[in-house]
Amino acid sequence: MLNVIQLLPDSIANQIAAGEVVQRPASVVKELLENSVDAKAKSIQVIIREAGRNLIQIVDDGVGMTETDARMSFERHATSKIRSSDDLFRIRTMGFRGEALASIAAVAQVEMRTRRAEDELGTLIRIEGSDIKAQESISCLPGTNLLIKNLFFNVPARRNFLKSNSVEMRHIIDEFQRVALANPEVGFSLFHNDQEIYNLPAGKLSRRIIDMFGKSYREQLNYCEEQTPYVTVRGYIGKPESAKKARNEQFFFVNNRYIKHNYLHHAVVGAYEGMLPEGSHPFYVLFVDIDPSHIDINIHPTKTEIKFDDERSVYAIMMAAVRKAVGMYNLAPSLDFDSDVNFLSGGRSSGSKSSDDSKSGDVPSSVPRPVTPSWMMGSRLDDKPKSERATFRSDSLDKAAGSSFDIPKKPSTENWQALFDGLSSSQDAKPAAEPGDWLNSVKPAPSTASNEGAENEAVTIGSRANQLEAATVVEDENIVQIQNRYLLAPIKSGIMLIDQKRAHERILYEQFHAALTKRNGVSQQLLFPKTVTLTPVDFQLALDLREDLTNLGFQFDELGQNTFVIRGVPTLTMGENEEELFANLLAQLRAETGRLKLDRAESLARSLARRSAQRYVTRLSSTERKALVDQLFASSNPSYTPGGEPVTTLLTLDKIAGLFR
Repeated sequence: MLNVIQLLPDSIANQIAAGEVVQRPASVVKELLENSVDAKAKSIQVIIREAGRNLIQIVDDGVGMTETDARMSFERHATSKIRSSDDLFRIRTMGFRGEALASIAAVAQVEMRTRRAEDELGTLIRIEGSDIKAQESISCLPGTNLLIKNLFFNVPARRNFLKSNSVEMRHIIDEFQRVALANPEVGFSLFHNDQEIYNLPAGKLSRRIIDMFGKSYREQLNYCEEQTPYVTVRGYIGKPESAKKARNEQFFFVNNRYIKHNYLHHAVVGAYEGMLPEGSHPFYVLFVDIDPSHIDINIHPTKTEIKFDDERSVYAIMMAAVRKAVGMYNLAPSLDFDSDVNFLSGGRSSGSKSSDDSKSGDVPSSVPRPVTPSWMMGSRLDDKPKSERATFRSDSLDKAAGSSFDIPKKPSTENWQALFDGLSSSQDAKPAAEPGDWLNSVKPAPSTASNEGAENEAVTIGSRANQLEAATVVEDENIVQIQNRYLLAPIKSGIMLIDQKRAHERILYEQFHAALTKRNGVSQQLLFPKTVTLTPVDFQLALDLREDLTNLGFQFDELGQNTFVIRGVPTLTMGENEEELFANLLAQLRAETGRLKLDRAESLARSLARRSAQRYVTRLSSTERKALVDQLFASSNPSYTPGGEPVTTLLTLDKIAGLFR
């Protein structure tokens, strides 16, 4: 029997390794950028053509390589950073496994020029599919110049699985941003199809963030730092009011290496507890410096996931650091004891002193004294006649002077009959006890007391107004609205509960999807066109989706670098901030890229419907309630949102009866 096990040829082994390391063009950009950073480059230039399919070029001014090192760098497991097994636990550089260049050369046409500053000549190496085609001495600039041409040229199946140019370019920009943020002391530039996307000079981290994300971030950045013997946390966090719906501007770096860590993200969000709107995510760029022996970075091929030997301590320190920054920079609501927050401008100051206080030397004058509101001061106003008190109160409100608490100790019941003005005629026209009148058993107490004795008697305010409100709710086509969020519709088998916002999302999705499919979206022209500046990633996404966005009803034109002028928006989105609508829609689309395998029309309709439905938590009239229910049940799937969340639920008569047992 013949032996069946044999060693793989190097070319096939390299292609298998490339399957882990080189998943898409962005993987190549990441590996080569990290190599340039490890080479101590001060300036790195990235040139991309056709989203990396045709060309990826990385030019740096690092230390360069000798001829032998240049040749050895393309061998598998060849590295300059590991000498013993102990080195694996002291890694502080990026690339160290020695697989990147070998894997890239196995699935692309590679050309490398490199020279050390002290050498007169450099080295040129050409490789195609792991085969060395040329190696010679040339004249070149110090540093390394790597060209990756025709990625996956010898693996057509992998090339066919690449996404559109816009999607692949967004992944490249994401990797570029992560490396650039981790190394603000290095200058970076990025070009795509001869168009400059980023030009980031070397500088401080805050400057890097502003150059990368825009000048609007200048006002929302707040420094965060916490040092302990075990770990140090530093970086910048954003203000709660600048939080966005999409979670795509959040960065963790451990020893300057970008990572994804949901546990640490939970710590940051927990520090913002009570300050973020529902569904919003804060901006942060946070660095964790820790001894490499306390972490394991070899649990994922791309090294974006790590493990800490004491995650709870890192979690607590991270949360404490962010909370400290939130408090230090007055991000949270706080009391200002130096200003008069309890009284209007014409009233007494919280820092004023009485004559008695001025004589006492117990408390320094710089310490504000508490002020007792007039309603706690007993007889000063209560001793006044009733007419004077009413006059004083009226004058205080009209002139916006004095304390907002300057009211009599006992509430006045003068003119209480005015509460029922206009109700008597309604009561005469309608019987008090109608079918469905839930509160008709409560009757107002008759007024038999004189005005002089009104203050000394307990006055019961009748519920006729409540009776009218209850009757009106029941008559609203039998559809009741609760807290502007839910609708209750009685049906034969019980009560149907409808989530108002989700119902709007389902209805809007059907309309947006129909507009995209039929290409007949209605646009509302803006009287004054709006300009919106986007990130390079979102700008590229908008260009790629221009046709679909136009079919929805958006009308926009390019206006300079990363800027659009919006001339029209879909009719169904009127009333929203046009710039926020456009920018948040693109950010949401980018965040969901690759999460679900959806076509463009489906993804766009879902995102816009979810975005627009946020504003439908509002009071609805009787006609609007009925129209909402009718449109919901005319849709293709009234029970669920496009994302699979339930829209309706049924309380049967048996369930309702069970609640009373």
